[in-house]
Amino acid sequence: MIRIPIASWQKWLRPKRLAAVILGGVITAIGGLLLICYLMGPPPMTNKWSTTFYANDSTILGEQYGNTQKRWIALDEVSPHLIHATILAEDKNFYKHHGFAWKRIFAAALQDIKAGAKVEGASTITQQYAKNLYLTNDKTWARKFKEAIYSIRLEMFYSKDEILEGYLNTIYYGHGMYGIQAASDYYMDKDPGSLTAAEAALLAGIPKGPSYYSPFQNKELADERQEYIYGLLQNEGYITEPESLPAVSLSTEQERETVRRAGYFQDYITDELADVLEMDEDQAATAGYHVYTTMDSDQQLKLETQIADTIPADTELQTGAIAIDPDTGAITAMVGGTDYKASTYNRATTSKRMPGSAFKPFVYYTALKNGFTPMTQLRSEETTFELPDGGEYAPGNFHGYYANDEITMVEAIAMSDNIYAVKTNLMVGAEKIAADAKKLGITSELQAVPSLALGTSPVSVEEMGVAYSRIANGGKQVESYTIEKIVDRNGRTIYTHKPQKIKSKLDKKRLFVLTDLMTGMFDDSLSSYMRVTGASIKDQLSRPYAGKSGTTTTDSWMVGFSPDLVTAVWTGYDNNRSMEKVKELAYSKEIWAGFMEAAHQGEPIKAFRPPAGVRGMFVDPDSGFLSTSYCEKRRFTYFVRGTEPKLYCRPDLDEFPLQPDQEEPMNRRKRWFDWLF
Repeated sequence: MIRIPIASWQKWLRPKRLAAVILGGVITAIGGLLLICYLMGPPPMTNKWSTTFYANDSTILGEQYGNTQKRWIALDEVSPHLIHATILAEDKNFYKHHGFAWKRIFAAALQDIKAGAKVEGASTITQQYAKNLYLTNDKTWARKFKEAIYSIRLEMFYSKDEILEGYLNTIYYGHGMYGIQAASDYYMDKDPGSLTAAEAALLAGIPKGPSYYSPFQNKELADERQEYIYGLLQNEGYITEPESLPAVSLSTEQERETVRRAGYFQDYITDELADVLEMDEDQAATAGYHVYTTMDSDQQLKLETQIADTIPADTELQTGAIAIDPDTGAITAMVGGTDYKASTYNRATTSKRMPGSAFKPFVYYTALKNGFTPMTQLRSEETTFELPDGGEYAPGNFHGYYANDEITMVEAIAMSDNIYAVKTNLMVGAEKIAADAKKLGITSELQAVPSLALGTSPVSVEEMGVAYSRIANGGKQVESYTIEKIVDRNGRTIYTHKPQKIKSKLDKKRLFVLTDLMTGMFDDSLSSYMRVTGASIKDQLSRPYAGKSGTTTTDSWMVGFSPDLVTAVWTGYDNNRSMEKVKELAYSKEIWAGFMEAAHQGEPIKAFRPPAGVRGMFVDPDSGFLSTSYCEKRRFTYFVRGTEPKLYCRPDLDEFPLQPDQEEPMNRRKRWFDWLF
């Protein structure tokens, strides 16, 4: 054991030498700490960056910062009144110190020692900024030490203006508002660059205690703190306005509660962003990405406007609607409900409802593949079907109307005859229909039962939009999407949408014949024992459209398309209650027709172009024969070559239609015309 003489200890305990040792230790510790901070380098000015969404014309659709909207703004975009007010309220000597207000710190430390806990704060703007960025709100010595490290690094590598800019863009102002841009929008409904001295004094007072000094939560305390800060601005000579505090015009509740632009669409984009980048939504929304989307701003506004103009504000009726480019699958507009503020639940993508007769095109596509043609006739009459398991199924037509005669497929789809659809289902097989619906884009589970033909298996609006897109584009296997390109905050493109190259298993020719059949819902010449289902909106339409409506006791659908745009609309109640008012059942069609016309306004009129292997000719839709001068009805209809009618109709000889060699000269000329066409 080594023994040190007591005299040696006494030598080092002499006051001067002891002070020198302590001072040397402190200097060494401070130097070491500064060296460590220097070697650690500059901390990021923010640990989160707002992600920006762009519409398809590159205009800003919205910006996300976690669960709130946020935009980083430069210091020179902020009113000088707000800058002065913030410094006076939070850290008067901000531009004079190096990150720490030592007098305030020592005074606070004495209070903490007396209390035996960390109770008193003396943070500078730099320290508050460090805490906001990197740390929690815990009042512990460990957290304060980490805060000091970050504060040193901020002061070491950044200018005071840069630190103040970062602070103003990250500080919490209450009500979920982070940063002065969000706060100025929320409280004043104006940009921070145009804030008056009185407005600045009010906002600058909030961060000290957002729950205490918010004018919407405690106006008396907010007014007192505003007056105090306004007085500081006057005393320092920053303002020369009258001593009395000018009145401040706060935002109205309506302005504060303004719905995010295309809120449902932005939520969908956020989900897709997280999915394609394989990260959680909060990470995706705070990574500083520039996300270029498929949203057509003009179409989105028109869809929102049409819904607002159609569905009364005082009803609980809801809607889900989606517009898709059928050639690419790009979603151009989307609405998931009547009021995003009241409910962010997206009924266009998440909710699944029974499509009713809007499902019938899938039935008829399968039928066309299995020997049916547009002129195939089945009897429309009240029918009870006996099922293989011994049960019975007795569907009915709308209001009990039946032809009580043979009708053709073109009539059945135009008037939405349920008996024809169920008979077709039983003849071709529900399993085949379900399989074809899957190929067309229906991903929900489908029950292969007789009632499948009447749309009893729930699906989403988005699924119906995709399926009808594949009908419209001739079987191209498009998928719905909203993101075209993602660019990171360094300008590097990290994602570009690339359509899947999947060989289609769909029949292009029969899909076109189906499209032609679906135009019949707007053709009143096909009305007979019932009117065509699109009769109520046909006069609003200025160009060719194909579509199908669907109605159950709880759901109303309208899905249809032009060559360039598919739109699917659903209306109903969230709780599945019946729609008992006739006008409620009409809303989906009205929304669809109004939006489609608005979306195509100014665009050239396009017809559906038949592919090779399809032939068009005039037929009598009642008899199913080729049209002659004897027929009362005459409709130009498409057929897959080889399936078209061979005989001509004679109303006075229904059982003995004209054979080709019995044609009148006029009819022979028509046949040559049809062949050349």
